[in-house]
Amino acid sequence: MTETEYSLKIEELDRLLNDPDVPMQPARIWALLDEVADHGRMPEALAA
Repeated sequence: MTETEYSLKIEELDRLLNDPDVPMQPARIWALLDEVADHGRMPEALAA
């Protein structure tokens, strides 16, 4: 996952969790969390 993709996913998570005008979507939130959870653990050579 590129840094841009990671940033977009984090922004979407922020919106889903903090914007009162956006309906709660638990399945989407968990899916996004699952996707970004491994971002910091990947070796940089594989992340590119």
